[in-house]
Amino acid sequence: MDVRLMRRRPVLVLAATNFPWELDEALRRRLEKRIYIPLPDLPARESLLKIALDEVELAPGVDLAEMAALLQGFSGADMTNVCREASMMGLRRLTESLDATQIAALANQKVDLPVTREDLLTAIKRTSPSVSHKDVEKYAVWMKEFGAV
Repeated sequence: MDVRLMRRRPVLVLAATNFPWELDEALRRRLEKRIYIPLPDLPARESLLKIALDEVELAPGVDLAEMAALLQGFSGADMTNVCREASMMGLRRLTESLDATQIAALANQKVDLPVTREDLLTAIKRTSPSVSHKDVEKYAVWMKEFGAV
């Protein structure tokens, strides 16, 4: 194919990192836009909870807005971990008093164990945010120096 016949098309490079301060200066110069995505705010946390718990039955009385308020400082991944932990608690309660044969018999049954408010509260207590206040401050300093919108 004749190279002269090829049209030049722009190339978009999208990159993500949790440690922008570790980017090489030469790479940083070539990345024209640098945008910081902060931790989710309250409406975003509530939306993320709805997504993470979409296929899980919730017990009456579970208020996702309340849970979202308790998850300030948690990342999306942290919140997914909370939801996964909460969704396993009912099964743990069910199986803690069963022997191996009884547990094996459960595999053939449909077990509906809705996630309760208490399950979510316990899971929140057991899960630590992965981003500290110090990290958030470090991102802010980096963005002030190198960020571009």
